[in-house]
Amino acid sequence: MKPAKPLALALIAVTVSLTACQSREKRQNELAYVERPVEQLYNLAGQQLDKHDYEQAILLFNEVERQHPYSEWARKAMVMTAYAHYQRHDYDEAISAAQRYISLHPGGSEAAYAYYLIAISQFEQIVDVGRDQGMTEQARTALQDVLRRFPDSEYARDAELKLDMVNDQLAGKEMEVGRWYLRSNQTLAAINRFRSVVKNYDRTSHAEEALYRLVEAYMTLGMRPQATEAAATLGYNYPDSDWYKMAYQLMTSEGIILETSAPKRTLLQKLIPGGK
Repeated sequence: MKPAKPLALALIAVTVSLTACQSREKRQNELAYVERPVEQLYNLAGQQLDKHDYEQAILLFNEVERQHPYSEWARKAMVMTAYAHYQRHDYDEAISAAQRYISLHPGGSEAAYAYYLIAISQFEQIVDVGRDQGMTEQARTALQDVLRRFPDSEYARDAELKLDMVNDQLAGKEMEVGRWYLRSNQTLAAINRFRSVVKNYDRTSHAEEALYRLVEAYMTLGMRPQATEAAATLGYNYPDSDWYKMAYQLMTSEGIILETSAPKRTLLQKLIPGGK
């Protein structure tokens, strides 16, 4: 038997693709012309969801909307469509479907879950600190939105935990950039990055190192009072930290005695001359 020619192979591939598309369209058309009671349709969609057949579940939830657009089930189906997309990792589709529900039913009973779906869809697209953190910023805003709008909801606690992780990620990015500036002898730019961590992410795991890096950077520039205040803040807030031990050694080697017994102020206040 002779091997198929390239053109024949290409035609076969196109035929297979067209067959798949036609099959999908056929499924949609079959659903579109079979009228069913709303509860039956919704339950069928739920069954497909339980079987992890998310494509079929989405088709059925959409059919609930098409056949019964003004029912309570249609509103629920919008959110479940977003959930099915989320389970397929089609995050853009999940966000779009959830936003559609919010735009049509901002006060609906599923609004909290719709906002939560948007947040976790963005959260799961976060990339490592070595890359652009645009999605991380979006996830942060969305998680804050859940906490602000629905502080007593069942989703608030998880949103709060994820927000801590997001803030740690953003602080990590600031630290990475700051360290690079420090290695490149762009000390003022490094200081701005480290101060940003202290100001905006003081509850993250990066705050201690940020304070130490400020001590290093200020000493490099000969800004001894600022270095002293950063080191004292580090010692007051993290007295057992290895970062403070290194800062203490650095400062004492320069003949500077640290005072950490002053009344506690926020990290930012202690780093700004004249802060109260």
